[in-house]
Amino acid sequence: MTGSTAVPQHPEFLWRNPEPKPSYDVVVVGGGGHGLATAYYLAKNHGITNVAVLEKGWLAGGNMARNTTIIRSNYLWDESSAIYEHSLKLWEGLEEDLGYPILFSQRGVLNLAHSLQDVRDSVRRVNANRLNGVDAEWVDAAGVKEICPIVNISPDVRYPVLGATYQPRGGIAKHDYVAWGFARRADELGIDLIQNCAVTGLDVIGGKVVGVRTTRGDIATGKVALAAAGHSSVLASMVGLRLPIQSHPLQALVSELLEPVHPTVVMSNAVHVYVSQAHKGELVMGAGIDSFNGYGQRGAFHIIERQMSAALELFPIFARAHLLRTWAGVVDTTPDASPIVGLTPIENLYLNCGWGTGGFKATPGVGWCFAHTVAHDKPHPYNAPFALERFTSGALVDEHGAAAVAH
Repeated sequence: MTGSTAVPQHPEFLWRNPEPKPSYDVVVVGGGGHGLATAYYLAKNHGITNVAVLEKGWLAGGNMARNTTIIRSNYLWDESSAIYEHSLKLWEGLEEDLGYPILFSQRGVLNLAHSLQDVRDSVRRVNANRLNGVDAEWVDAAGVKEICPIVNISPDVRYPVLGATYQPRGGIAKHDYVAWGFARRADELGIDLIQNCAVTGLDVIGGKVVGVRTTRGDIATGKVALAAAGHSSVLASMVGLRLPIQSHPLQALVSELLEPVHPTVVMSNAVHVYVSQAHKGELVMGAGIDSFNGYGQRGAFHIIERQMSAALELFPIFARAHLLRTWAGVVDTTPDASPIVGLTPIENLYLNCGWGTGGFKATPGVGWCFAHTVAHDKPHPYNAPFALERFTSGALVDEHGAAAVAH
């Protein structure tokens, strides 16, 4: 764990341009982690500061406030591991870069295996990780117990623990601190962060985006970067663009505050649960996505009920813990469970969506790459494989089923 544990003070952000119809070089739609990171790297890496970030609610009040807090890069396919590893390397220096505490704790991540097929898939992924320079190792059940003593490795359970992949550099970070760190630095660099400003339309002339309509007035712009998790399809439909994504609720919960008891992050694909312990002491638990489509920030009771049952089987010590609160975010998922990051058929309109449950861990990495894409009108090598065109060319990344719970 690094950095101060003091609660940061949220700064006030101003719309610096008082004109009735302001004009910006770039408008970023979405004031969450990806949007704020994109704006910051546009300024830092490319010197583009005439930028506005539009957020329909308050900064980081959407999915950024409702995520797993988990960070890792041990994905199977080359394309996925490249962008997530790039992100993890940025995470490792992000606190110093932003000059702000993000409470990044590299406590390691365990992905449990419960069947022979799980073991085979996990060992395959470890070997693929190593070939891509990603730290990864396979540990047996005794090794799991050594890393996380509170895990139940008894063979007499529905899903016995046969072993796990382990990424020591993985861990967690304080999601709201991350967002405010990016927001403060972007604000200092002269970027306008505009809250309570919902986008109601995009102006396109001759196949080229030229403006944004909002609940606070119209804005002229040279480029528009969409980075609004959970609502990408709604925004894209404003220009007649239909995306190959669906939105689903994703539930999570936290317990009451407890003394330190859980030293790492544990995830299980078979029982769809992950468990970590936050810096303040809450147990953070989450489940798989609800099967139905929806934009509501709530989910089906049976999903979270099964999640709790699985968590108690893996961690019997939690049986007497009390529930503090539950919530749900809205995640965009593509057919291959990999993101869409890049250009669109509309000139100067750029898209960052479809991350499923991988969005938080990609925050600095995709912000870096998306900023490059917007600045140069050309994908960064790390996000080039995730172009929208892959759904017509058939060049699918297909991380689905290989992401080990996909959280």
